[in-house]
Amino acid sequence: MDAKQFLAEFGHIANAPGGVIKLRELVLQLAISGRLTERVANDTSAIELIEDNQNCQKILVEQKKLKRRPFPRSVTTNEQPWILPKGWAWTRLGSVTNYGDAPKVELKDVSEDTWVLELEDIEKNTSKLLTKVFARERQFKSIKNGFPKGAVLYGKLRPYLDKVLIADSSGVCTTEINPISFFANIDAGYLRWYLKSPFFISYANESSHGMNLPRLGTDAARDALFAFPPLKEQACIVAKVDELMALCDKLEAQQRTRQKLQNKLRQSMLQAVSSATSPEELQSTWTSLANNFGQLFHKPEDVGQLRDLIRDLAVHGLLVNQSEADEPISNWLAEVTATKEALARQKLIAKQTAMTALSDDEHPFSLPKGWAFVRLGQITNKIGSGSTPRGGREVYVKKGVPFLRSQNVWNDGLHLDDIACITAEEHERMSGTAVLGNDILLNITGASLGRCTLVPSEFGEANVSQHVTIIRLTDPQVCEYLHICILSSYTQSMIWERQVGMAREGLSKKVLEQFEIPLPPIAEQHRIVARVKDLMRFCEVMERQLKRSLQMAEKLAVASVASITGIAIEQEEEPMKAPQTELIAPLRLGTAPNIKAQAPLATILARHHGEMSAKDLWQRFGGEIDAFYAQLKIEVMHGWILEPAPAEVLEKPSDTVSA
Repeated sequence: MDAKQFLAEFGHIANAPGGVIKLRELVLQLAISGRLTERVANDTSAIELIEDNQNCQKILVEQKKLKRRPFPRSVTTNEQPWILPKGWAWTRLGSVTNYGDAPKVELKDVSEDTWVLELEDIEKNTSKLLTKVFARERQFKSIKNGFPKGAVLYGKLRPYLDKVLIADSSGVCTTEINPISFFANIDAGYLRWYLKSPFFISYANESSHGMNLPRLGTDAARDALFAFPPLKEQACIVAKVDELMALCDKLEAQQRTRQKLQNKLRQSMLQAVSSATSPEELQSTWTSLANNFGQLFHKPEDVGQLRDLIRDLAVHGLLVNQSEADEPISNWLAEVTATKEALARQKLIAKQTAMTALSDDEHPFSLPKGWAFVRLGQITNKIGSGSTPRGGREVYVKKGVPFLRSQNVWNDGLHLDDIACITAEEHERMSGTAVLGNDILLNITGASLGRCTLVPSEFGEANVSQHVTIIRLTDPQVCEYLHICILSSYTQSMIWERQVGMAREGLSKKVLEQFEIPLPPIAEQHRIVARVKDLMRFCEVMERQLKRSLQMAEKLAVASVASITGIAIEQEEEPMKAPQTELIAPLRLGTAPNIKAQAPLATILARHHGEMSAKDLWQRFGGEIDAFYAQLKIEVMHGWILEPAPAEVLEKPSDTVSA
């Protein structure tokens, strides 16, 4: 099967989510089942090769060059997972290799030019050697495994990471890598591809032991089934796999290029919509975007850019038509000013800071007729952050008044799955930071800076932490529009650009009060809010459709591979065997570290909306699991990552409250 035939038969799989990965799995499965290449005339049969291999082993054992080990039991017919072609034979890995038999080496036994290989030097999945370190730079203390040039090096720790390498020179390696130096009559390339096949990886995962650090035991590895091809055919298989893997590399590169072009096209179309100068022009560009939605948006995450565009159009006055019948916002603003003055005289609100009106030169952009720029402090009764209860988290109770923290504040509503509570007495003492219905809560510190939610009007009693500020409007009827405005890229840019403090660690009340807010007439605000809700529902439908489409494509790809190979390859990318209480609980950002702080985990979380499962965070961290936990403890101790709650159940649906 050449590359052209392969693409003709299986190219459709490549376009599914993770499709090229599935193509690689398919190539290896076809290879080790004898369906990728033709038989070679006058080839030496596997039975003869195995017999010769074992005779060689006996001689080397007698010469004390190999350890004497009992041969694994023979493979019964019932154990054979598929029927092999003529000339092939089933055996066990331990019957034809010296797996588990490597010389032990100490630092004193090697020269400074000796290659010292650790697992982190090998890239997961691709098995590319990332760096080559020598003893002069890596002076090890623990015992190592020695290996000769040409040995097949198998990473037995967390076998789903798929780290298998052919040594291009002799050296020593961690004992978590098992060198295979004897494999008479087996092509090193074939052995490597076999160990990387989905069939063997699945067996290794199922046979691993250990929760925190799962590894394939020596006995289990030696007992693994091994499909042994004739000698000449092995070389043909290796050449064909290498060719098709190079083709997969090319497909991935083409997909990345196509994705970049699609992103540019989407950005261009969104820019055209955002640059509209009238509702008529907006309607035209929006229609063009809607007609080409399938070509512009490919993943559910892409729709987030459309949401941002909708909010920006809303606050620029381009989402709905203006009406001459609408009362100008200036009249409403005069009423709000009078109301605030009366409340202040009655000491029902704090004395308000005098606000200077914005001059035309200070307007960030031009506004439609009837609109006005106002400072946020002009239309609010309160802007102020919460506080910490005396005693901190030690005074939290299981039942009581909800104490809202930054991890509870999300753009789509309050997430209450890990809500803290305080006593009614503590809530009373903290009455100055009590939350009311129709308040807007804004995260003002950390990587979740700018996240914002509208408290439902009938929410009930609650209080709030010092990392969240309360924005309480004088007239609650504008709260929905203001929530949209704060979430727009216009206001989010102000939030991120106007942080204060030595490390730009947050927003102060004084800064927030000065924010320039574009306000339409009240009637138009209501039309904008209704239109935004309609369009956000459209976005939700599109996200669901894209998600279903991708899931269907993935299922079809998996089914195609299974129907071709007869084996259902596991879809789970990297099975995790770890304590549920440690790795299932989500991790969330806390206080943002300063620029000089060594906080790689907090940095990763910041780039992914402030929350991630521990498994995903570890995989993106890229280090060993012990190093990950050590770094996690440091960052939790500093408060950069919130202390994870114990995961008492595997899955718990989020209790989300939205306005």
